[in-house]
Amino acid sequence: MTKGPKEERMFFLPVLQGILPFNRATLPSEILAGLTFACLAIPEVMGYTKIAGTPVVTGLYTILVPMALFALFGSSRHLVVGADSATAAITASALAGMAVSGSSEYLALASLLALMAAVLLIAARLIGLGFLADFLSRTVLVGFLTGVGIQVATGEIPGLLGIESGGHGTIAKLQATIQNIDQTSWPTLAVAAAVLLIVVGCRQLSPKLPGPLFAILGVILCSWAFQFAASGIAVLGSVPSGLPALSVPNVDWSWTLFKQLLPTALSIFVVILAQSAATSRAYAARYEEKFSENTDLVGLGLANLGAAFTGTFIVNGSPTKTEMVASAGGRSQVAQLTTVLIVLVVILFLTGPLAYLPNAALSAVVFLIGVKLIDLKGLIAIYRQARSEFWIAVATAAIVVIVGVEQGIIFAMVLSLIDHTRRGYRPKNSVIVKTKVGGWHSKPITAPNQFEPGLVIYRFSHSLYYANAQRLSDEIATITRDSDNKVRWFCIEASAIDDVDFTAGYTLRNVLKLLQAKNIKLVFLLVDPHVRSELDRYGVTDLVGSDAFYDAGSDLLTTFQHRNDSKS
Repeated sequence: MTKGPKEERMFFLPVLQGILPFNRATLPSEILAGLTFACLAIPEVMGYTKIAGTPVVTGLYTILVPMALFALFGSSRHLVVGADSATAAITASALAGMAVSGSSEYLALASLLALMAAVLLIAARLIGLGFLADFLSRTVLVGFLTGVGIQVATGEIPGLLGIESGGHGTIAKLQATIQNIDQTSWPTLAVAAAVLLIVVGCRQLSPKLPGPLFAILGVILCSWAFQFAASGIAVLGSVPSGLPALSVPNVDWSWTLFKQLLPTALSIFVVILAQSAATSRAYAARYEEKFSENTDLVGLGLANLGAAFTGTFIVNGSPTKTEMVASAGGRSQVAQLTTVLIVLVVILFLTGPLAYLPNAALSAVVFLIGVKLIDLKGLIAIYRQARSEFWIAVATAAIVVIVGVEQGIIFAMVLSLIDHTRRGYRPKNSVIVKTKVGGWHSKPITAPNQFEPGLVIYRFSHSLYYANAQRLSDEIATITRDSDNKVRWFCIEASAIDDVDFTAGYTLRNVLKLLQAKNIKLVFLLVDPHVRSELDRYGVTDLVGSDAFYDAGSDLLTTFQHRNDSKS
């Protein structure tokens, strides 16, 4: 189906990019995918409220307005935006000591965090900070989400057993659970076990079966018929119906409060950036489609504004929810809008039965969410393929479990930057020598290291900056130290250098003095135009001369041989 001029223009507007061009032939499958996703997502988002510490109905609110806003203003045709375990856990960790979980004050603070995250996301779009999505490596993301999964799963064990949870932090809660294990409510445990068996059983039969929905509907029906509440099994109680009220978070708007919440908002901002961008990229590549990270930033910002003003908590791009919709046949945001309409019907007319839902059933659903986040396969793959990075992932998970989620994400960012700096600090530089048939190949910096008698071609394999500039100086000094094989020309092969900072420019000038003292000429091969302009600015070009730059290896060899012959 070809697109006319008007349709082509509409497609590139910063709205409806996740929907247009619209294919009517796929509408039935889109609606079916949205219905299937609603069956899977409704019990899941209610479970996320236990992680976030907010009322159950706020989970439904995360689907209503936020998901609709991203569907309309985002660019990805596949990314599903809604409640997410990682950001919910960060929210709960930050607000634990600020207000009573589930209270109106607590919910207002959670909404304020959503508002702050929205401002950061939109500001990131305006000032071009989308690149920060790359500052959480896949390694630390696996470790971080594994740590969150352990924290979430262990935090629900008291709910599964029907005992009071005590202590603050994963380890303290686990210790309190063990101490109070004799107070286990067997009817509550039976309900939780039944839910676990149904969900896991459906998952084994087919991933498309809405096991959580079957389990929740079944346990609500049993709770109503057999009066679970009278048997000592705790239930949710009355759940408000109707649309959420549009309002600004009711908090004390002080600079002190903003400073207190800002580190948490920044942590959440980075998680949203990394997780959403990675998911959008993966699905765009799978279906050979385009998406705009900048447009998605605006969509995510508006989605969180919607969350803030409708009294719910932070939303995020979810890989698991995105896969749910894709596997059900969804190929555009039409599927997500269908889910929004179904949730709207539930909120308006079907919240009454939720009063009979046992708390243990939600604990069971959340427990399985946590277990699913524990990425053992990912950790094993990292261990086998990159042993040093495996320990980074494990350290990140340990910080999340032992210290906290917010500290874990900051630690993950720092580890990612350290890992990147470590690689740049010790680049695998080499010298280029001749093969037996006259070709070129690189080898470690060991003797013999001359391409031709008197000529060394040294390849620096990273950007030149303050952390690795001394390595360049030391290696050049080592290569030119051998007095038995006199070096006349020293060539820096710069094809891998894409940036030179001030410190590196200063180091290059000192290297030039070292070489001149030994009567060695410094030349450059394959210098990028941007790098050449930096060498001009730092005064390196004036010192070596404009004729010291070569665009091809053949030109370098011809000139060297000619000048070498003329001296002999």
